[in-house]
Amino acid sequence: MDASGYSSFIRNRRLESYFDTEYRSDRETTSKAVEEVVARTKATDVYVDDDGWFSVLISWIRIATCFVTMMFTTFIWALIMLLLFPWPYERIRQGNIYGHATGRLLMWILGNPIKIEGVEHSKNKAVYISNHASPIDIILIMWLTPTGTVGIAKKEIIWYPLFGQLYVLANHLRIDRSNPSAAIESMKEATRAVVKNKLSLIIFPEGTRSRNGRLLPFKKGFVHLALQTGLPIVPIVMTGTHRAWRKGSLHVRPAPIAVKYLPPIKTDGWTVDKIDKYIELVHDMYVKHLPESQKPLPLDHTNRSTS
Repeated sequence: MDASGYSSFIRNRRLESYFDTEYRSDRETTSKAVEEVVARTKATDVYVDDDGWFSVLISWIRIATCFVTMMFTTFIWALIMLLLFPWPYERIRQGNIYGHATGRLLMWILGNPIKIEGVEHSKNKAVYISNHASPIDIILIMWLTPTGTVGIAKKEIIWYPLFGQLYVLANHLRIDRSNPSAAIESMKEATRAVVKNKLSLIIFPEGTRSRNGRLLPFKKGFVHLALQTGLPIVPIVMTGTHRAWRKGSLHVRPAPIAVKYLPPIKTDGWTVDKIDKYIELVHDMYVKHLPESQKPLPLDHTNRSTS
């Protein structure tokens, strides 16, 4: 090997070594950041699970009582909805009243201590959004959503026992997420209904339920709705619900829950070309107000939005 070839070989080896070192360093830094977040989460957790047989038995009794209660209130309001069938937007308001009564009853039966803040921000028409990590989120939204609010949910909600059927009867909207063109048309329908009837909207911006309680990236639908209706966005921050009733579980734990309405975010000056910026703004507000156990991990936080 001549001198010039040998020099080139040495330079390439040094370059490879540099990039390999940089890659390992970045990976180690990210790994350490994730470990620090998990460690902080454990250090700040004050609620301890009770998975004993007595706790599980009490939980099953509470859930059964909730189901019977919901059967009763759903039957009563289904009759009201049928009488109001010719007036679709009166059914929306009656659906809200049903939610207030049923949601409050169900939370009383479940027995979780609840702290609610910022209720003064729920008095005006708005696009209300909430993080979603537990079935309890739906009960709380039923209870705390203002009268005159239309919901937007996945089309599969119709298969939820009792609640799903009344949701449809109450003239709330469903979206077929497997069909983008149908989903866009549903959003346009929601916009027309809101503007014409002076309604508010409620939507989960993550588009699905978090498996571990940590905040997921936001989809763009809620920003499009705000742009098209001109309504402000009111974030509702739910904390602790992922501990109280976990996804796929029938054990409701007496974990404390907090609900906080944040001040309205004005959208009348927003433009379509800055949608990603607005999503980042709102997502960061949630990160700021969530506890460590519900903040996205560093690997996830870089991706704040999905299409």
